Amino acid sequence: MPERLWEALWDLWTPLLILWITLLPPCVYSAPTTPAPALMSGSRLELSRLSEEQRVLNRSKRGWVWNQMFVLEEFSGPEPILVGRLHTDLDPGSKKIKYILSGDGAGTIFQINDITGDIHAIKRLDREEKAEYTLTAQAVDFETNKPLEPPSEFIIKVQDINDNAPEFLNGPYHATVPEMSILGTSVTNVTATDADDPVYGNSAKLVYSILEGQPYFSIEPETAIIKTALPNMDREAKEEYLVVIQAKDMGGHSGGLSGTTTLTVTLSDVNDNPPKFAQSLYHFSVPEDVVLGTAIGRVKANDQDIGENAQSSYDIIDGDGTAIFEITSDAQAQDGVLRLRKPLDFETKKSYTLKVEAANVHVDPRFSGRGPFKDTATVKIVVEDADEPPVFSSPTYLLEVHENAALNSVIGQVTARDPDITASPIRFSIDRHTDLERQFNINADDGKITLATPLDRELSVWHNITIIATEISHSNGECHGQRRSQKRTLFLIQSSSRNGQQPEFYHQEK
Repeated sequence: MPERLWEALWDLWTPLLILWITLLPPCVYSAPTTPAPALMSGSRLELSRLSEEQRVLNRSKRGWVWNQMFVLEEFSGPEPILVGRLHTDLDPGSKKIKYILSGDGAGTIFQINDITGDIHAIKRLDREEKAEYTLTAQAVDFETNKPLEPPSEFIIKVQDINDNAPEFLNGPYHATVPEMSILGTSVTNVTATDADDPVYGNSAKLVYSILEGQPYFSIEPETAIIKTALPNMDREAKEEYLVVIQAKDMGGHSGGLSGTTTLTVTLSDVNDNPPKFAQSLYHFSVPEDVVLGTAIGRVKANDQDIGENAQSSYDIIDGDGTAIFEITSDAQAQDGVLRLRKPLDFETKKSYTLKVEAANVHVDPRFSGRGPFKDTATVKIVVEDADEPPVFSSPTYLLEVHENAALNSVIGQVTARDPDITASPIRFSIDRHTDLERQFNINADDGKITLATPLDRELSVWHNITIIATEISHSNGECHGQRRSQKRTLFLIQSSSRNGQQPEFYHQEK
């Protein structure tokens, strides 16, 4: 604390002291007390500054030397500023010596009184534009302009004042830190610059602080490293924070200039949330005749995390339909798709119950204590009855009929049934494309086949006809309503010269 107080006092009084020195009547930077042997052989032109006290100041630890002058930047007033005085020990005060100034800014920024050697700054100076000027002084004979001694080079340094505020050249800033980070996790660091002299005083000594963003973040005053000030910040509660950062010069003391910037901190996601099904019970219905591999429903477990942290895999872990159904994971939609693996039969089993599980694919062991990163739900699947076609008692019929069989006599019969639970009545017919000569008729109700025209073995031995069985839906209690599904079978008739025999059934392998 004493050191910082001393620095503050030094920074406050040094500019005033320099201003006081500048405005006082200058004293000569005089030649050595030993007289020069001759006018042109060793006489010295020397710079004068104020007093013996100033000479001591010029020898201070700041490195001021005798061939330097100082002028305070940004100083302006009604009169030019006296910077210093040139003087040679050859000048007895008889006004026979003239002083000449050349170099940086001579005549435009600095003017010299050729009689007295006084140097004035006639323009306002800015150290940040140019910090020092190198000039050359020479004493010449007033009448002949002949040099009285060799030229002498010296420097005028522009003394800094605190006239530049800190600037964040790369702002505004953006940074990311994982959610649930521990206290003191480094987020990023920022940098401000100050155009003032970093060597002189504290004009460019910066101290950083946070104006907005507490209590979530903190900043190191000297290094500007931003850290988390609260542990376990949750992205799902708040994802983005705006932090306002200040840099203040003069070591942060009162009266210093300041600049600000903003830092947007985004919490990145970690897998700290398990999946959760939106509902505990799902209901689906599926027709019994659905094609294998068809998607019959979707289940979804929601996850508050994002990206790969929200990815879940789905499985059927229990139930009476584990061999009938399967579930696959849709990575794009983040849900589970139920599909049919094996055929369904409404008449055999009308419903199934499955237990499905959703489990995170990428589990972070740091958060395993929050419980299992999985969830389960029950799926009820109801099988709907489909309108299945009739089933013949035989896939193919073979019948031998005597060629002298009487007309309208019954030569055979087919039977069929509706496999659906509704047991709809069946109507029979002959596909006339297979019986163009209309040699046969069939009873629509009982399936009995009769001979419509005589058989002639010499014209045709075989007759292949197709029998159609059609379901008829009930309408107002009567059986002549809307037609539904159909089934066809092949009826083979052989004309024989022998007496008619009973039909034989020929079963084709499917």
